[in-house]
Amino acid sequence: MRRRQFIAFLGGAAASWPLAARAQQPERMRRIGVLTVSAERDPEAKAWLTAFQDGLQQLGWLQGRNISIDYRWADGDSDRLRTYAAELVRMAPDVLFAAATPALAALHEQTRSLPIVFVQVSDPVKLGFVANLARPGGKITGFTNFEHPIAGKWLELIRDTAPGAMRVLVIFEPDIPAQLAYLQVIEAAAPTFRVELTRAGVRNAAEIERAIDAFAQEPKGALIVVPSALGIAHRDLIVALAARHHLPAIYPYPVFARSGGFISYGVDLADLYRRAASYVDRILKGAKPGDLPVQLPTKFELVVNLKTAKALGLTISEPFLQHADEVIE
Repeated sequence: MRRRQFIAFLGGAAASWPLAARAQQPERMRRIGVLTVSAERDPEAKAWLTAFQDGLQQLGWLQGRNISIDYRWADGDSDRLRTYAAELVRMAPDVLFAAATPALAALHEQTRSLPIVFVQVSDPVKLGFVANLARPGGKITGFTNFEHPIAGKWLELIRDTAPGAMRVLVIFEPDIPAQLAYLQVIEAAAPTFRVELTRAGVRNAAEIERAIDAFAQEPKGALIVVPSALGIAHRDLIVALAARHHLPAIYPYPVFARSGGFISYGVDLADLYRRAASYVDRILKGAKPGDLPVQLPTKFELVVNLKTAKALGLTISEPFLQHADEVIE
């Protein structure tokens, strides 16, 4: 080989070495911080976050290969929630994922610079997290829980399945302003269904028990549980109290009916968490959270627990059951 050709060969080979080296380098590990108000021992909460991780995997993000997910479970403890929020922000992940309104509020207090994707937040505009649903602006976007008019449907379900109920107790969290909109819808619909409403703002298990026990002292009662992280955390207690006092109860999530509750009508949370993975994916690929519109739920489930209906002495019509997505016998 002539000297000039040999030098040219060496130059071409040298130029290709960096390209080959870059091709062999592993892709950069991206980091996701997850904050949830739920307890790690809660199998349903774990299933929702598994759906989130499955959604990421379908988009090519694998835990331990190209993403590292740091989970923090607050177990309903507000102090722990704030501590974990600060801890996750200090880690400076590529994206934060907030499961439920209290988790989003805790992260929002800690950062305005890190992108956040949320689920289970009823009214992010009213709460001040986003400017509007179509163009959130800032660093926050995600997937809402419910539109408030659904609260009228919960009252309708009581009338359809427990026509003898004349009094309805509404359980809600008073520290979440967006929940008042559900109450307003229920109060507006109450005269149509000829029921008397009782509000019960609760912050812990003891207050839940006192409210239901007091309400049940008089007959012909029923119960509506407004969607909240507190309600999910104490669902077994609420379901048990409703059974003890023979109260027909309408719940916002299928997990309540599957845990022994009478009827649930609301969002499929596993579907919501899975869909949220798509926004995390887009942000990791360079999208701005403020340009991603806040998404409304698209999948609702009506679940009827016939075993509980029989224990309450209620008969559910066949046409009603045919409209149910799931019937538990």
